[in-house]
Order: sequence, then C-alpha cells, then structure tokens
Amino acid sequence: MMFWNCGEVVVLRGVWQGKLWWACPMYVVQDSQELSAFYWPVGTPTRSPVKRPSVSDELNNRIELEDRNWTDNDILSLNPAGSGYSIEVMWNAGTRLLNCWYVHLQEPFRRTEIGIDTMDQMLDIVISPDRSRWHWKDEDEFLEAERIGVYSHRKAEAIRAEGNRVIDLLRTNASPFCDGWEKWSPPVEWSIPRFPLGWEKIVL
Repeated sequence: MMFWNCGEVVVLRGVWQGKLWWACPMYVVQDSQELSAFYWPVGTPTRSPVKRPSVSDELNNRIELEDRNWTDNDILSLNPAGSGYSIEVMWNAGTRLLNCWYVHLQEPFRRTEIGIDTMDQMLDIVISPDRSRWHWKDEDEFLEAERIGVYSHRKAEAIRAEGNRVIDLLRTNASPFCDGWEKWSPPVEWSIPRFPLGWEKIVL
C-alpha cells in the first residue's frame, strides 16, 4: 500500500452509488498502517449540497451540489485503519479553542489516486471538549433511513455498533483520544488547500 506524505494535499469525497455527494481538499497530517489524519481550515473550498439532503434524497440518490467554502471550524480528521468512523477535532476558526470532538459514522474509506472516498451514514456522536459528556446526533434521521430502506436492519445495527465502539474508546481513554491530538497545530506554512486537477473523476 502506498502512503501519502505529511503536507500533501488529497481530496475527501462522499460518493453514494457512483454519484458525488460532497468533496473537500485537505492536508495529510499522518498516513500509516494504523491511522490516517487529515486537516482542513476554515476557508477551504468545497463541493457541497445546495441544501441539507433528506433521508428520501439518499434513498433515491438525489443530490444537487454547489461550490462553497468551509466555515466555522478548523478540522483535524482522525481515521483509524479499517474503521467505519472518523473522529474530528474541531477548533474555532483560527484558534486552538476546542469546540468539540465530532464522530462521523461512515463507510470505511477507499483510497483513490487523488484521496479517499467514503459516505456518511447519518448517525453521529458529539463529544464535549473535555470528553466528559457525549450524545448521539441525528438519531431521528437514522431511524427514518432504516424504516424506508436506506439501510437494512442488519446494516443499521452494524453502524450503531461502530458508534458504540467509539464510545468505549472514549470511556477508557484509548487511542486516539489519549494521543494529544487536541494540542496539535498545523505548520505555519500551510495555507488554504486547493482541489488538484482531476478531483471530480469517479472510478466505479
């Protein structure tokens, strides 16, 4: 397996049934057999949904995208190898003031020539900055997704089980929560990452 070097720019994409659902360029912080970490600050260009997609939109793979810039939080995304989640460290823009830890339950990422492809699975977890409290987010949408057939009951159980594994890591102060990532800062020479040529190409 080829790994990227720290400082390279790659692209994170959400891809659902062969269609692009979002995209964002990001810096490689670490890429190894154990963990891949990526960073993008406020101001990063994105290809994002025009409106928040509904559960029905996902069932029918119906999405409309527009060019937009990332807002509110600078993001460090931690992706343990083979996991069905990413753990995001979120700082208020331009500061080291920690807003929260945010867990996206998602498809295990697939490497491409220009970055990684995955797909959000609706159910998220929000963790307080000091990691003393947490709660599920978007449970109503997740339950609706199972009800109308976006996810089978078996798949929905597997997604929630992956979330419970993250909660167990949190409760036991296991990696990556114990690794000091909240103290990390980007190199001063890193500016706003840009999309590389050919980022839109999807290989089925």
